[in-house]
Amino acid sequence: MQRPTIYFVTTNAGKLREARALFQDYFDVEQVDMAYPELQDEDLSKIAAYGARYCADLLGREVIVEDSGLFIDALNGFPGPYSSYVQKTIGNKGILKLMEGVEGRRAEFRSVVGYCKPGEEPTTFTGIWWGDILYEETGTNGFGFDPIFSYRRFPVGEMTLEQKNEVSHRRRSMIAFRDWYLSKTK
Repeated sequence: MQRPTIYFVTTNAGKLREARALFQDYFDVEQVDMAYPELQDEDLSKIAAYGARYCADLLGREVIVEDSGLFIDALNGFPGPYSSYVQKTIGNKGILKLMEGVEGRRAEFRSVVGYCKPGEEPTTFTGIWWGDILYEETGTNGFGFDPIFSYRRFPVGEMTLEQKNEVSHRRRSMIAFRDWYLSKTK
C-alpha cells in the first residue's frame, strides 16, 4: 500500500522539520512553500481554518496549515496570534524587554493545525504547551521564541528536535491531526 502524502503549506523550515519528524512513520510530508492571506482574529482555530480552506481551494488538494502563537500571561496574552509579526519586528530581545521586572512569567505556546479538502469545511486540532518566559535567551536550538521559553525549567533553546517533539504544542496538535487522519483512512 502506498503511503499517503500530506501537503503542508508553510514557509517555515522549522515547522516543516518538526512535522516531518512527527509524521515519518505514517505518511510523507510535502511542503507547499507559499504564503497565503491570514485572517486577522484573536482565535488561532479560526485563523488556521481560514488558511486551510483558502489553500485547499486554491491548490485543489487536501492540505494542512499550522498557526501558532506565544501567549504570555503578564502581557495579557501578547503576542498571541501576532507572534510571527512580533518575532520579525521586536524579536526575543523585545519580549524580554517588555518582561523586565515582571515576576509572573507563565506563558503558553498554542498550535492549531488546520486540515481541509477542496470545497469542504476545515477541521482543526489544537495543542497547548505551558511553560515560563526566561530572563535571557538561552540555547541556539529551535526557532522563533524557543530561546526565551522554558518547559519544566528546561530551556527549549537547549532541547534537541527529538526532545522538543516529545512535549511541544506542535507535537500535540500534529499528533491529534495524525490520529484523526489515520482513523479516517482505515
